[in-house]
Amino acid sequence: MAVSIKNEGKYHYFEAGEGTPIVVLHGLMGGLSNFQAVADHFSKKGYKVIIPELPLYTQNILKTNVKAFAKYVKDFITYKGFDRVILLGNSLGGHIALYHTKMYPEKVAGLVITGSSGLYESAMGDSYPKRGDYEYIRNKTADVFYDPKMASKELVDEVFGIVNDRIKVLKTLTIAKSAIRHNMGKDLPKMHVKTCIIWGKNDKVTPPEVAEEFHKLMPNSDLYWIDQCGHAAMMERPDEFNQHLENWLKKEQL
Repeated sequence: MAVSIKNEGKYHYFEAGEGTPIVVLHGLMGGLSNFQAVADHFSKKGYKVIIPELPLYTQNILKTNVKAFAKYVKDFITYKGFDRVILLGNSLGGHIALYHTKMYPEKVAGLVITGSSGLYESAMGDSYPKRGDYEYIRNKTADVFYDPKMASKELVDEVFGIVNDRIKVLKTLTIAKSAIRHNMGKDLPKMHVKTCIIWGKNDKVTPPEVAEEFHKLMPNSDLYWIDQCGHAAMMERPDEFNQHLENWLKKEQL
């Protein structure tokens, strides 16, 4: 994603468009480029799309957890001067968005989750990738998608770099434990924010029953399915993802 990243103090973020803010939260192995199609589409539809780089590997180990990341997002929203935002998160980003919404409901006009962790304990991976084994990493990365060809060499190299960095591995495991500890099951029925759940029908990381459970537990939610699609719907089926999201935003007048 050849984008211009703004660097302002501790915040590094991409921003496009003008209008209602959509703050996008990436996952553990995800980057800002995962949301290129979302940014391109909605920045032309009356929305300001903002994608902050989450400090997954740069914060003190004591602040490497879902709750601290949720507070980081709240501080970022305050820094940007936004009153209320639409929060969109994939995978770990969805979990952070959920926890942020639980802690700061007054800041969230609408919530969008796709392939989110927060309910399903294996969402962070049942076996952490073996260091140094490129083929294993390639297969694990391909498993994220319905179409394994989506796992480009660039993407595999990025994941390979993370799992061969001792500090990043330690922090990844810390985040994974935090995600299990911060299970949202008991919180979701009390969260009445308008919620859009968009899920790949072939998601192996957070299987379809996870989406159904989110939908059942969240009192003000809509669930949209994308066929022949894995864990990162906004990358693998961007047009369908954007259409579902646009329809939902219109329906909810957001």
